[in-house]
Amino acid sequence: MEFALSADDLAFREEVRSFLKERLTPDLREAGARMTSVFIDKPWSIAWQKILHEKGWVAPDWPVEHGGTGWTETQRYIFASECALASAPALAPQGLKMVGPVLMHYGTPEQKAHYLPRLLSGEDFWCQGYSEPGSGSDLASLRMAAVPDGDDYVLNGSKIWTTHAHFANRIFCLVRTSTAGKPQEGITFLLIDMETPGITVRPILSLSGDHDLNEVFFDDVRVPQANRVGRENDGWTVAKYLLEFERGGRASAGLKVGLGRVREQARAEGVLADPAYRRRMLEAEANLSAIEMTEQLILSALTGGKNPGPLSSLLKIQSTEAMQKIDELGIEAAGLYGSVEQTAARQPMSQLPYVGPEHSLTAMPRYFNNRAATIYGGSNEIQRNLIAKIVLGL
Repeated sequence: MEFALSADDLAFREEVRSFLKERLTPDLREAGARMTSVFIDKPWSIAWQKILHEKGWVAPDWPVEHGGTGWTETQRYIFASECALASAPALAPQGLKMVGPVLMHYGTPEQKAHYLPRLLSGEDFWCQGYSEPGSGSDLASLRMAAVPDGDDYVLNGSKIWTTHAHFANRIFCLVRTSTAGKPQEGITFLLIDMETPGITVRPILSLSGDHDLNEVFFDDVRVPQANRVGRENDGWTVAKYLLEFERGGRASAGLKVGLGRVREQARAEGVLADPAYRRRMLEAEANLSAIEMTEQLILSALTGGKNPGPLSSLLKIQSTEAMQKIDELGIEAAGLYGSVEQTAARQPMSQLPYVGPEHSLTAMPRYFNNRAATIYGGSNEIQRNLIAKIVLGL
């Protein structure tokens, strides 16, 4: 899909390019280029977030009254595309793209006034406490208990696969406040300070050698009931609203840039001469066109004040499976060099020597990390079930 840009859009694109050329430093570009998942370590994402916040460009999707840019959908797409082309590091999504929209929709005036400015500035760095051992895609089975005690809840239990919990000073959690009725009816959404006594974070190292994930344990953790978002036992409704934003988004710009880079790498390595490889490259390009169309439908719904709804499930399936196909193409382009473990050498601004071409440094770690993309945010099998139920009525 190619956009017919107006004169104003072309001028805006030049403004974005000039800004990126001026403010996106070489170390931030290298950090962005060497990202091996949708997440990047806090020092890099926060450094870029502060630059964007100073410019007023940190939350393009937020309403103007809460600090958004007021851009058109085309301008947002241009900005995302230019950032991807420039290898800008991704901002942490848990705050700006997940809990932020939830607070705007369900938060009290006091919660909005306190948290939203801190989300924009990066003063608060959030992680997400949803999954538990035995409660991943079947999120309604979660067991972490929150028992009312005066003005507080007392929490006991654990969360797992918690991205960047070792960096975060805030976590939003789903907790069980009732065991009566359906499992979904006894869940509550809480905002928690990670410095609260009784919280312990333990690392989970991935196959790629990265430390993004963690276990988080809660032992008699006291959380003020004022930190509840929405009504008690209505957290399932809040969680579903958040997941629509976690699953939806503007993924095609980054995927298109990633595929373009793999194509150039494959050409440089001679792999593109293989007809079978070229065919799979063309199939990936066709998939990206379909993803762009789905994104436009979602953005149209958001512009009209509607929720993404089941379209977010469709986009989650399309974009994560496309990502994995691109990773597979990247592995083939890297060849044998892609199998060499070089964790230290691929870190941003590392001066260590490495084996093979530079693009081979991140090919295998990116492949390993993104295997989880079809699981997190609700597995793609669950998304297909949702589409069958909501859209097809099956």
